[in-house]
Amino acid sequence: MSDYNRQQKKAILMVCKHLRGVTASQLGWLKKRIRSYLLFRADVARFQKEHFSDICSQRCFTSQTSACCGREGIITFFADVVINALLSTNEEIDKLLQTLEYDTGGMNCVYLNETGCLWRLKPIVCEMFICEQAKKTVLADHDFLIRQWEGLRQQERLYTWPTQPVLFDEFENFFIEAGCDSPLMYLHRSPGLLRLKAKHGLG
Repeated sequence: MSDYNRQQKKAILMVCKHLRGVTASQLGWLKKRIRSYLLFRADVARFQKEHFSDICSQRCFTSQTSACCGREGIITFFADVVINALLSTNEEIDKLLQTLEYDTGGMNCVYLNETGCLWRLKPIVCEMFICEQAKKTVLADHDFLIRQWEGLRQQERLYTWPTQPVLFDEFENFFIEAGCDSPLMYLHRSPGLLRLKAKHGLG
């Protein structure tokens, strides 16, 4: 098993184990905290489906040349793992773990199969990535669509960019306080994000 797969598997197992032991009140808080995030993700999904689904399917997915789903090129935040676990069935989690365990290699992301991404809610980095060719094809000379997309990108920062208290940092804190640790806790490990937090008094 590659280091990437091992880190992913460890994070998933850690999150699921801890979630099984939290109180009903704590679980309710976690689920309440993701409500607005899920609404945001639904808005992004609608925008992607309406404007990019056809071109991305034709040029990348069906031809298996996707630049956005390259092997071990997908950054998953710890909060991505937490949110996906909160939304997933045991069977869906087991499928992710099996995929990581019995990975046969290849050029594509380990989580990508013939029907698409295996995550119930894919990592935010994946959702917000649009290659330059797709942007040129869809957004060029369409000011309204450009403004829509930029608005969604600004909303993303409300959950992931620690210039203020944000969901992804809160979820890392929640698990750190319980004694958990993971290389995927970028808001507590990334030098760049740590500098950003310190600059805004969040360190």
